[in-house]
Amino acid sequence: MDHDLDKFPLLSYVLHQFDSNLYAPPSMAVQQTLAPSFPLLSDQQIMPSLTQSIPTTIKQTLTVLTTLGSRPDPLAVSSARSKIAQIMESFSPEEAAKEAEMYAGVVRLDEVHDSYEKPLKDLEDELSRVYAREVESLLRSREEVNEEVVAVLKKAESGETVEKIDLSGQELKLLPNALGKIVGLVSLNLSCNELKFIPDAISKLKKLEALDVSSNSLESLPDSVGMLVNLRILNVSANNLTALPESIGHCRSLVELDASYNNLSTLPTNIGYGLQNLERLSIHLNKIRYFPASISEMRSLKYLDAHMNEIHGIPNSIGRLTKLEVLNLSSNFNDLIGVPDTITDLTNLRELDLSNNQIQAIPDSFYRLKKLEKLNLDQNPLEIPSQEVANQGAEVVREFMRKRWAKIMAEEEQRIGVEAERYGDETGWVSWGTSMVTNLVSGVTQTIGFGGDGGVKKPGESQFYHQI
Repeated sequence: MDHDLDKFPLLSYVLHQFDSNLYAPPSMAVQQTLAPSFPLLSDQQIMPSLTQSIPTTIKQTLTVLTTLGSRPDPLAVSSARSKIAQIMESFSPEEAAKEAEMYAGVVRLDEVHDSYEKPLKDLEDELSRVYAREVESLLRSREEVNEEVVAVLKKAESGETVEKIDLSGQELKLLPNALGKIVGLVSLNLSCNELKFIPDAISKLKKLEALDVSSNSLESLPDSVGMLVNLRILNVSANNLTALPESIGHCRSLVELDASYNNLSTLPTNIGYGLQNLERLSIHLNKIRYFPASISEMRSLKYLDAHMNEIHGIPNSIGRLTKLEVLNLSSNFNDLIGVPDTITDLTNLRELDLSNNQIQAIPDSFYRLKKLEKLNLDQNPLEIPSQEVANQGAEVVREFMRKRWAKIMAEEEQRIGVEAERYGDETGWVSWGTSMVTNLVSGVTQTIGFGGDGGVKKPGESQFYHQI
């Protein structure tokens, strides 16, 4: 059959299964659109019901459509209708019929296409209903949906309010679309199952505040997750995710996000612009190389765990996360060679873990982290401070860096004094002022950039200006 069936993707797929010699397979683009909505199309218990739904008249319908040729362009049809209306107003009925004949032909051809394509559209809808019905039957007949799932669905169907569902550890492999009908659901726990996908129907759970799909076999999340605007807690840890959908940024109520133990190599580019209420972000044990610049927009963030990744650099803008209390960047091994000076702007930081990296020096302004209680710098080629000092804890390190800073300040003042004596007081002070401006500009430049090399500044740069 030559007729283009791309506008009826499910029908196109079923027809090919029905008779592969007569009907060509749908295009790859069509197949890709089918997969998320109809993941069980190839199931041997479902396909027979779909093929049996194909009427015997389908071949005749497609033959007629092929014979008719391409459907007229909608603009041409609209123009033809306008022309006919103009002619009917300007000529007598006999003359109008003759004048409008050409335009009437275009309209009739479009109407014939309509009359033959309508049954195809109806059939497409019917196949969709058959698929949903068969999947429900299949789920109920297998262990994939156990008695507890069936009971939950029946409870919801009876009109009873269901706010919390816990189906963890049930060996579920599929979720019935009917779950999306429980519109009053607030908490849904699907952890520790065998799910490979989450149906788009989940987007109908507008009141959902907590979703736990951890410890499954998910390879992706549907874009429709972004429609869960009231979601506060999302746990997708311990799956096979390689990316998070950009739409997750629309979950603006999100307070906690756990995407640890996956295969993520990046985070969504604009994630920080949307998740400005996020307080806890767990992304450890992934393959993340860089943080997106937008992460600095997560101004509510208090907890960030990114250990055991492949992080190459920390953006200097991390200093904007002034509410951050716990930061774990440990075990990025050979990839993380330094942290930017702006990390010392995190004045509410209580715990900092930089162990198992390649850090040689921490920022000179480290003494500013006055609330820091726990500090781990183990397994680094440390030079400043020495590992011996680092092993004595946050307070000792802070005091060491304070004294180091005081020494740097004293040396800078001495240098300025020497210059003043050499060139005269006036010239010396001009030189000092010029140095100050240069240091300030240098500090600002590094603050707005990225610390791919750790952003380590030389002693006496922007922090010198800050102290003065």
